[in-house]
Amino acid sequence: MADINIAGILRAGAYSPNHIGNDTAIFNATADELRKRGCLVSIYTEEQFNRDGVKEPIILNMCRESESIKKLQKLEDEGRIVINSGYGIENCMRERMTRILLAAGVPHPKSLIVNTNENIKPMIEEAGFQACWIKRGDYHSKHKEDVSFVRHADEAQEVLQEYFYRGITRAVISEHIEGDLIKFYGIRGAQFFFWICPSRQEHDANGWKKISGESLGFDENNFREMCARAAEEVNIDIYGGDCIVDADGSIKIIDFNDWPSFAPCRAQAAPHIAKTVLKIIKNNS
Repeated sequence: MADINIAGILRAGAYSPNHIGNDTAIFNATADELRKRGCLVSIYTEEQFNRDGVKEPIILNMCRESESIKKLQKLEDEGRIVINSGYGIENCMRERMTRILLAAGVPHPKSLIVNTNENIKPMIEEAGFQACWIKRGDYHSKHKEDVSFVRHADEAQEVLQEYFYRGITRAVISEHIEGDLIKFYGIRGAQFFFWICPSRQEHDANGWKKISGESLGFDENNFREMCARAAEEVNIDIYGGDCIVDADGSIKIIDFNDWPSFAPCRAQAAPHIAKTVLKIIKNNS
């Protein structure tokens, strides 16, 4: 496989809030696994990619910049193999992701998609939302202020106005669901799937103790299938996100991400990501 030349493009630091080290670690671990399998992998920063481009026929990337995404889409259209797809990365922007998952019937909180200069109090009241979440819809989140919890419609209006003043034009307002937060990590078409419930986890001598879906009242196989279906709908091969499990065991995806950090399962995930990359290359060669 020495003739497989791959450009690996790291994520710009602005799009790895509090996760720069973890994002770099999983990317480098995957690159090392590919090198073990005979591939030539050259690493570039997202800034270098935007400035100079890359010549390799295969592009493995964690890009998030709008300029990067457009460039990836153009290269994909020209016949290069791009993982994750630039179109899939764009689909993970909040408004697009929300529309896609709701339209496909993938379990997701009830949501409103609004302009930030709108009067949204009547909409929230009509939707029956009490507490809810406001998230920037026009781009990937860069700051903690891009996701805001509000307790009622008046507070929601105030936060939305702040978004408008910050230059954010679109937002997604989702109902708040009480329950346990689950973080999940997956690879499309692979056996690998990993999830944790941070609020229920405990440390032991070997690291995290794994709890079961049964103890939280949900079916793990159905959960895995739901996340895999979401990956198909948004067209992402390396993915992760967050779900909420409520008291009756119902699960809803509240966030879906292109190439997360895989921080709790990096060592296990990297070989599977590398195998999937090679499978995609083989299928498209």
